Amino acid sequence: MARRIQREGSIHLQITEPNIQSSTQQSDNWSTIFAPRRTDTIGKRDGSNAHSGSVRAPEKKLTLFALRLAILEKAASGIGTLSFIWATVVLLGGFAVTLEKTDFWFITVILVIEGTRIFSRSHELEWQHQATWSITDAGIYSFQALKSSSRSLIRTIKAVFQPISTIQPQSHNDRQVTESTHVERHSKKPTRAWTVPDVPLLPYAGWIFLSKNISKFLYWLQLLSASACLTLSLMRVIPHNYGEVTNDPDTKNRKPALEIFYSLASAEALLFLLEKVYWEWKLIYCKLLEEVNKECDLGNSGLVSIKRFFYDAFSRSVNGSIFDGLKMDMVSFAMDLLASDSSDEQLVGARILRKFANSNQFSHDTLQKIGISISVMERLVEILNWKDPQEEEIRRSAAEILIKLAGKKQNSLRVAGIPGAMESISSLLYTARSPSDAADEISPKTIIFDKDNYEFSAFNHLGLLILKKLARDHDNCGKIGNTRGLLPKIIELSHAEERLLRNENVTESQIMTVKRSLQVLKMLASTASTTGKLLRQQISEIVFTISNIREILQYGENHPTLQKLGIEILTSLAFEEDATERIGSTGGILKELFHIFFNQRMPEDQNRVRAAAGEAIAMLALESERNCTRILKLEVAEKLVGALEDPVLRINSSRILRNLCSYSGPDRFFQLKGITAAAPFALEAIMTEENKLQEVVLGLAAQIFKFMTSQESSIMFEKNQIKEAQLATKLVQILKKYKYPSIKVPRIRRFAIELAIWMMRDRERNVQIFKDLGMEKELENVMDTTSELESFNIFSGTVGLSRLSTTIHSLVDTALELLTDESNPVTKF
Repeated sequence: MARRIQREGSIHLQITEPNIQSSTQQSDNWSTIFAPRRTDTIGKRDGSNAHSGSVRAPEKKLTLFALRLAILEKAASGIGTLSFIWATVVLLGGFAVTLEKTDFWFITVILVIEGTRIFSRSHELEWQHQATWSITDAGIYSFQALKSSSRSLIRTIKAVFQPISTIQPQSHNDRQVTESTHVERHSKKPTRAWTVPDVPLLPYAGWIFLSKNISKFLYWLQLLSASACLTLSLMRVIPHNYGEVTNDPDTKNRKPALEIFYSLASAEALLFLLEKVYWEWKLIYCKLLEEVNKECDLGNSGLVSIKRFFYDAFSRSVNGSIFDGLKMDMVSFAMDLLASDSSDEQLVGARILRKFANSNQFSHDTLQKIGISISVMERLVEILNWKDPQEEEIRRSAAEILIKLAGKKQNSLRVAGIPGAMESISSLLYTARSPSDAADEISPKTIIFDKDNYEFSAFNHLGLLILKKLARDHDNCGKIGNTRGLLPKIIELSHAEERLLRNENVTESQIMTVKRSLQVLKMLASTASTTGKLLRQQISEIVFTISNIREILQYGENHPTLQKLGIEILTSLAFEEDATERIGSTGGILKELFHIFFNQRMPEDQNRVRAAAGEAIAMLALESERNCTRILKLEVAEKLVGALEDPVLRINSSRILRNLCSYSGPDRFFQLKGITAAAPFALEAIMTEENKLQEVVLGLAAQIFKFMTSQESSIMFEKNQIKEAQLATKLVQILKKYKYPSIKVPRIRRFAIELAIWMMRDRERNVQIFKDLGMEKELENVMDTTSELESFNIFSGTVGLSRLSTTIHSLVDTALELLTDESNPVTKF
């Protein structure tokens, strides 16, 4: 919804209305006067303006209509006041003795009729306003409206119905305190006092006292009063017969005084009737309310809201300044309703805000206006705790609005900053596992049954989606982890059994719950810095986390998206040493990851799942001797070497093989001997590939050559028709190319130096080759440009994890020593 931007002290009286329907343009003679100029734009679609020019707010048609009606209303009231003063002061006060009997009674009747009309008019709008909320059965009518319109009737009823008269509505001050206090509740407590809209005063004649019936009665009473006033006035004005005129000073001014009075009375009645004609024409014939409701896209139920908005705007224009109604807009109106104590008003307000928040045309400005109102956001957060089935729609609407709000970073920070916000969001999540009383057991799952068919799954989706939006911010991730009981709920919702994953008739809703919970867990597990470390520890310590993912890997072949999310969670958790051990020691995890990694039957569009599985295995093998041992026990080394020929798998296969060679321990030498079969591929890739693949095969080659004798390496070079001088030249070229550490390939210089060191130690003649190629100069450049970027195996955001034991300075020193030592012996590691 658009913000209303107005200039103080100035009113613009010119307007162009390009979007008003032709019927309204042709028939509205007021289209060029008293119309506010539009100074803001409404609605943005996909981050840009929906239209090239300004977009008109639909409800402005109503506020403009209310302004015009208020002008007529106040003009008629002003003339009526003047005629009343004229009659009482001039005529009855000055000419009372000389007035003809006919004029005396005409004046008296007209004054009585005008008084009746003014009384009816003063309360008709209130009853019309009240009628918009009269949704209960016959026999109920508004106590508050009746009290303001007829105090004498109330006093009479109080004498007859004493018990009812003792009931007092909630005071204004109490209501303000209630609205300003943030209260977390599972369901709204019933109030002890009668509240608007309805109080059953006369149960046996209730249909007479329905708000809409009283409003109609007052409406027709006004029309009859105005018509009678006009008729009586014309009956005296047209004949001009006001009695005999004499030279008596008391009678010579009687005729003009009477003409002035009857003219004022006629003018007042005519203006009032003109107002009514204009009212009926716009609302009945032109269907203005229906038109605005359609443009706002509020649906059938929105017509009540539009009527209430119009009556509010008209009331403000009549009771205050005629321009007060122009300051109203649907978003502010809905925000006020949401803060009400009436559940009907809360529901209408929530519906409007939800509709506008999800509208391509109005969402931008609607969310902006809600986002700067802390009280409204607190109210929305509070509503999340309401679990009364009768308030289900209000709660769902509040959740959908918060989803939209959380989509903007600034708003997401504000939402998360509200005290109790995370606990309120947690209340949306329903799990089937109840707390256990015993410390040595976990309670089994229970089936949730609700006689009112409460949509638990829908609220699970909404709660997870809010968390997903909030988790985009680092600070919010920390708050999610610190909220008691929230992480276990998220992990519980990620559970999917075999019968669910392999059921072809499973509903999309069930899979969506699992998917969104995994998405939230992935975002939390991949959080950087100290917050991320703590979150990964908390997630991995919950006993169901890894086992839930294992079931998805084992039975989720029909849901590759779920498998990929689960694998990515394992990869992020493996950043922590303790979590790495928990994952590796959980039965079947490594086996299932390798099954997915080597599964050639998977469609090509699911290669991303295979690649993710390879990355997870590489992470689990990194600096973990136990996991390397577990992998070797699976006897997959030969398959890993064969996977180097697969473009999809070769990068991660190289990483896994390198980690096995680096971290398996000295007692696994013979098991790793077969990995040397990957040497030919590594040599060819170093010579022909670039970027990431070149980096990982450099690291692989530097490790697998350590398991080869000099004779074996010579045979390998000859077999692949690659000379050692060619490889040395390539290594020097790599160092020349990467004069500074690269973000994309941060370890490529380190791996190139490691391989050069092996070559110089393998054969003495290689030292001279490197000298001739200028290796010493390149090493000195590396020494001068090294950074922390080259000191870590992995990174969490911009934070380095898993620091390498050997610094790059140490490697450069070793290489320089080999280059400068004339008596370099051929040594082996």
